[in-house]
Amino acid sequence: MNKPLIIGVSGASGLIYAVRSLKFLLEADYAIELVVSRGAYMVWQAEENIKIPVEPDAQEHFWREKIGVFHSGKLTCHRWADMGANIASGSFRTLGMMVIPCSMSTVAIFATGLSSDLLERAADVQIKEGRPLVIVPRETPLSLIHLRNLTKLAETGVRIVPAIPAWYHKPQTIEDLVDFVVARALDQLDIDCIPINRWQG
Repeated sequence: MNKPLIIGVSGASGLIYAVRSLKFLLEADYAIELVVSRGAYMVWQAEENIKIPVEPDAQEHFWREKIGVFHSGKLTCHRWADMGANIASGSFRTLGMMVIPCSMSTVAIFATGLSSDLLERAADVQIKEGRPLVIVPRETPLSLIHLRNLTKLAETGVRIVPAIPAWYHKPQTIEDLVDFVVARALDQLDIDCIPINRWQG
C-alpha cells in the first residue's frame, strides 16, 4: 500500500464530493487519513439530517456504511481538534492532501498560515513541506477577498479545482457530475481511479 493520502472535509455545501472521493479511493485500495472539520459536522446535519460520529472508530464505520466499501483500502479517521495526530507533523510522509469540499473560510485560513484545528494544521504542513495540496472550493459568487485568497494559495503551489462540472462526457446522473469534479481533483495528485469519459478531441 502506498503512502497515505489526507482527505480533509470542511464546512462547505456539497459533502457528496467527499463521499464519492472516499468511495473511489478506498475501492482502489488507497490508505486514507480523514479529518472532518467542526463546520462539516454542522453542514452534514443541515443537508442530510445525519449526525457524523465524533469517535474515530465509529466515524470509520459511518463512512464505510455511507459509501458501501467495507473491506478495501485503509481508512483512519481523526478528531478535528486532535492536534497531536500523525498528520499534524511534517515527519509523517504522505502523498499530499485534498480538501473536498473547501469552504471560503478554510481558504482564508490556509492563505494566512493559521491553523486552529487538525484540518488546517495538516494543510499547513503540506504547504511548508512542499507536498501537493489540492482544494475544491464550492462557493458562488466569489468576492474579491475570496479571489485574492485563492490567488495567494495558487502562488504557493496549491492546486485549485473549483466544483464545476463539465458536460462533454454526457452526464446522466448527479453522481456523473460529481465524479467528474472528483476525478479532475485527483488528477492533480496523479491518481486515476474514477472511470469517467475523458475528452478525446
